[in-house]
Amino acid sequence: MKDWRGHVSRLLWEQTHRSPQEASAAQWQKALATAVLSTVPPVEETPSRCAAYFSAEFLMGRMIHANLLNTGLLSAADDLMADYGLSLAQFEELEDTALGNGGLGRLAACFLDSAATMGIPLHGYGIRYRFGLFRQHFTDGFQRETPDDWLKNGDPWSFRRQEERVTVRMGNLTVYAVPYDMPIIGYGAETVNYLRLWQAEPLNALDWDKFNEQKYDKAFLAADEAACLSAVLYPSDSTDAGKRLRLRQQYFFCSASLQDLLRRFRRSGKENLADWLTVQLNDTHPAVSILELIRLLMEEEKQSFDDALYTAREVFAYTNHTVLPEALEKWDLKLFCKCLPQLKKILEAVDCALVNELKQRGVPTTEWEKFRIISDGQVHMARLAVFGSRAVNGVAALHTKLLTEKLMPHWHALYPQKFQNKTNGITQRRWLALANPALAKLITDTIGGGWITNLTELEKLEPYANDDAFCEAFLQCRQQAKVRLASYMEQREGQTIPTDRLFDVQAKRLHEYKRQLLNAFSILDIYYQIREGKLTDFVPTVFLFGAKAAPSYKRAKAIIKYIHELAKMINHDPTVSPYMQVRFLTNYDVSYAEKLLPAADISEQISTAGMEASGTGNMKMMLNGALTLGTMDGANVEIFAAAGQENGYVFGATVEELAKKTDYDPKSLYKNEPRIRRVVDSLIDGTFSDGGSGVFQELYDALLKDASWHKADQYYVLGDLLDFTETRLRANRDYADRFGYARKCIRNIAASGRFSSDRTVLEYARDIWRLTPCKEEK
Repeated sequence: MKDWRGHVSRLLWEQTHRSPQEASAAQWQKALATAVLSTVPPVEETPSRCAAYFSAEFLMGRMIHANLLNTGLLSAADDLMADYGLSLAQFEELEDTALGNGGLGRLAACFLDSAATMGIPLHGYGIRYRFGLFRQHFTDGFQRETPDDWLKNGDPWSFRRQEERVTVRMGNLTVYAVPYDMPIIGYGAETVNYLRLWQAEPLNALDWDKFNEQKYDKAFLAADEAACLSAVLYPSDSTDAGKRLRLRQQYFFCSASLQDLLRRFRRSGKENLADWLTVQLNDTHPAVSILELIRLLMEEEKQSFDDALYTAREVFAYTNHTVLPEALEKWDLKLFCKCLPQLKKILEAVDCALVNELKQRGVPTTEWEKFRIISDGQVHMARLAVFGSRAVNGVAALHTKLLTEKLMPHWHALYPQKFQNKTNGITQRRWLALANPALAKLITDTIGGGWITNLTELEKLEPYANDDAFCEAFLQCRQQAKVRLASYMEQREGQTIPTDRLFDVQAKRLHEYKRQLLNAFSILDIYYQIREGKLTDFVPTVFLFGAKAAPSYKRAKAIIKYIHELAKMINHDPTVSPYMQVRFLTNYDVSYAEKLLPAADISEQISTAGMEASGTGNMKMMLNGALTLGTMDGANVEIFAAAGQENGYVFGATVEELAKKTDYDPKSLYKNEPRIRRVVDSLIDGTFSDGGSGVFQELYDALLKDASWHKADQYYVLGDLLDFTETRLRANRDYADRFGYARKCIRNIAASGRFSSDRTVLEYARDIWRLTPCKEEK
């Protein structure tokens, strides 16, 4: 270990010619990365069988702390920097690897960590976006976006593999796909997998003839077109140009990845691709892979269409992440065929093969349109994914139930053997061991460190919920987490918060179904009750929001503006601010989550029942001891079952109850409930200003007036508002019993073992990928 520390110091000098005290955080990271990666074994090139995870998103966060932990070098690195009066905290100034939007991308990152830790040969494939999601800031409460230049200091954790580039053709556009490999180091560093991200580059970066003719814009046209392909995640698709770019992005990384995997397969010595490989499609974004693999097998391997289709249906597996119809991708058929003309005949042949199978299985012709991949002039990617895959899974028990009974019951009836559930999970190494070091140490000192690779070991904490000394120690850890968060907030954005209050946290992607507006309305209702003297036993609380809205999602951005207006009023009211404050975190990302979630006392999981597929933020906060305040939705159902509803707070209409509310009338609630009417009217009565933009009026109309494509208040915000507020106040009162609340928190931690992504990937490996892990949870 001493030699390793010397090695880092030498590398730092060789790479920078600066003293340790003069070297920047990025330079220190590069030296540490070089030293860390020199200690790990190589990736096995051609295992006897492997799996590939195709995802448009990989929300990795910072890699340095995770890689130091997994290689056992975290303490050594900390000691080395301490020798020079430095600490690992300086890496907080580095950019996250934010190649994702939310839970979908973070789940992919957790899966890669868990697979490597469990000895499962799972490799990730995606796009090396030039810019991360976006950097968020606020101007008078409105979200503004700037590019997230995550590569400005280089990327010492990835290796460019120029020699393994492939060519991807999309109609009249042809580019190189150049791979960058990021080693994924399992805990204990026994297994190393890789995340291969593709960067689009032109065949010719410069057209000399055009340049010499002084037609400079045309001289770089090919380079610009290629750069757009791997520039940003999810470009706006409100126009055909945006749709075309999104489709090209998806095809680009899918084609490149399949070409790469076929090249590796040929070196494996196997005869049948399906005997060597499973490709997991992370939602519908990579579903075009099914058509592309058929094309490659026919053109390069000279297989017949029938053989190629059979192989594809054995290779692919599909994870569905949503029940929202608008998120199940559909492409205009003409646009699809114009962008990807090489797939037109294959698409038609697959649709024809589906029809033939429907005939053989006796499905009435009147039912065919529900299945057809080509229907109403559109290409239905979810249908392609189900037909073209061997397995289809949901990501929580409730979600899978809704998938098979409501969203895809006809598919389930046709292929019942395909459908299964794989409840999502999180890696405890990042979300407890790294994110909450004080609590991690307390747990290890109490029950040992086995939980790091077998989270069910946390069950041993259950008896300690009745141990006052342990409860006191837990509360001290929670206080440390609050102080750490407050310090981070002040350093990062100049916000200050008191640390002696209840922390009520909602941190997730901003979407209407996640109901940040419900949260805000509830806070305003409580504000009025306190101000008017109707609520006298309220425990002082800081309400914390962390969220980004998609740049083109106007209504979500209006909700952000509303919360900022609410915060401004409450935080500057001398009568109420001693009891409640509201803060909206700026540029919420993985690194911010690592500080925020361990400090949470209440975990807000308040989506409309039936809308959230799973949720993983709920698992992260549960693991750190926060109590879930939520609907019976997504993985909340399993969380409440594991921890007991008495150790959480359930509110709101259930899926079954909502299904019966076909005549739901939010206008009647508005008219008859003064508390509801007052908070809703705040949108339009001058209580808050939307800067003359009209966005608050649009929110008001969405709640009370029928819109062109959905009913008023389609997410049942007003219907659940009073129940939510009363349940929140019950949780607030319970918090006053310091030890009573701590006991509930500890029971949540003890019950969180099921929600490890180690368990999830082991289930995928056994049930879908046909892989035998090198390790079990241990």
